[in-house]
Amino acid sequence: QRGKPLTTTNQIGPFMARRDTQFIQGAYYHIYNRGANRTSIFLDEADFLDTLKRMKEYAARFSIAIIAYCLMPNHYHWLVRQDGLTEARLLPQRVFNGYVKAFNRRHQRTGTLFESEFKANPVEEDGYLRHLCRYIHINPVKDGFTTAPELWPYSNYLEWIKARNGTLVDRQFIDEFFPDMYKYQQYVQDYFGQRKSAKEKEFDLYIAQFEK
Repeated sequence: QRGKPLTTTNQIGPFMARRDTQFIQGAYYHIYNRGANRTSIFLDEADFLDTLKRMKEYAARFSIAIIAYCLMPNHYHWLVRQDGLTEARLLPQRVFNGYVKAFNRRHQRTGTLFESEFKANPVEEDGYLRHLCRYIHINPVKDGFTTAPELWPYSNYLEWIKARNGTLVDRQFIDEFFPDMYKYQQYVQDYFGQRKSAKEKEFDLYIAQFEK
């Protein structure tokens, strides 16, 4: 199912705190969180795979499309679309409520894992939506964990470029917004280059204010 039409104005849209966010069928959301005191929320491959399994289960159950995702050692970014009436906020709630309990059992620990409640920002502009896909996929390179996005196994960049046959991807979205995958790969690679427009730099500043 296609999402609602996005605006193409120069306004990104004000940040909405989690409690103020309205969850609407067809809308896109950037969902993210990080570990308490920026400590790791994934310690080994089993932790990453556990989360991916839960994402797949609940995304299908709630009719939520996973557009782009990246799981990093101490944080995560998802771009999702709410295709049904079930609010997109239930996806991170269900995934990580179960995950934290399993994580604590596996690693013999107690207490909180995340810094705070997850954030869910509505994505209301076409240009920002495109930029966010790139930002999520380049995250492992930006944070120094790898030298190329295709070398990081815990995102769906490999599904995007058809180098891996996973299911946490929305091919219809890709065909609509990025029909030329070579150009998308170049767009991702250009993240650190000099080709960023003033608007793209503004998007980066917008994202950065929530990562401090």
